[in-house]
Amino acid sequence: MRKIVHRHLGKVVAGAAIAVAGTAVMVGITLPGTAGADDTGGTDGGQSAQQAAQGQGSGAVPPGVVEQAPSEGDKGTGNDPLTDDEMERAAGLAASPQLRSAGEDVEGDRGPQRVGVDLAEPEADELDDQGAPRRAEVTFYDYKTDALVTRTVNLDTGKVEQTTTEHGVQPPLSRDEYAEAAKLLIADPLGAGMKADYKDATGKELTSPDQLLLNGAVYRAAPGAQPAVLDKCGEHRCVRLFPKVKNGPWIDARSFVVDLSARKVGKLG
Repeated sequence: MRKIVHRHLGKVVAGAAIAVAGTAVMVGITLPGTAGADDTGGTDGGQSAQQAAQGQGSGAVPPGVVEQAPSEGDKGTGNDPLTDDEMERAAGLAASPQLRSAGEDVEGDRGPQRVGVDLAEPEADELDDQGAPRRAEVTFYDYKTDALVTRTVNLDTGKVEQTTTEHGVQPPLSRDEYAEAAKLLIADPLGAGMKADYKDATGKELTSPDQLLLNGAVYRAAPGAQPAVLDKCGEHRCVRLFPKVKNGPWIDARSFVVDLSARKVGKLG
């Protein structure tokens, strides 16, 4: 096993090394007809146990009932979180033809990468106004220019009220960005260790991000602390992955950083 650990660039992380292990607690259960009954299995004890089992005893707790979740509806009110319909509508309104034609997403296709849709804060003069319009802030990352584009959409009027463009700002990564980062790492020679660890854990070849549960974090370059290939991380969109085998162990890939903007992989020293 020691040879396998040194051979691989990444290590399968077991138990409490990364993942939090659950603790099983054994609970003693007294079966009906045994508590308070004598060795002969008297009638009184059996009847009492039967009543308790049927929920007829004093203070019996009725069985729980799972109720259907209320319908979300098409539109929220006030400071309610955005509904799914509102989020999709806001994203559609924010992605104007001009934005779609000028930007580029994480896979290099036309149109910027959508990274989030959130309820916008009300204007200062609308704080106590119950009839104030609901607004959504839709954020895109444009890989063509490495810019974060935020568009504020008025959900009542359907109009884009404000657009801001920022460089060097790195919001949390989207699911599509995690998947693309894993795809690039799998295809890169530096991903050989991760693929070997996956095969050790499953007996199968790792060929697709769909075989993993993916999480991670934005990575920013620190002067002199990484190889030159990662020097622009922060200006570029870069990610450190924390992959996990589905229904299996974590894989330690923390020493690798994927520059999504440059589509390159680097290894931290």
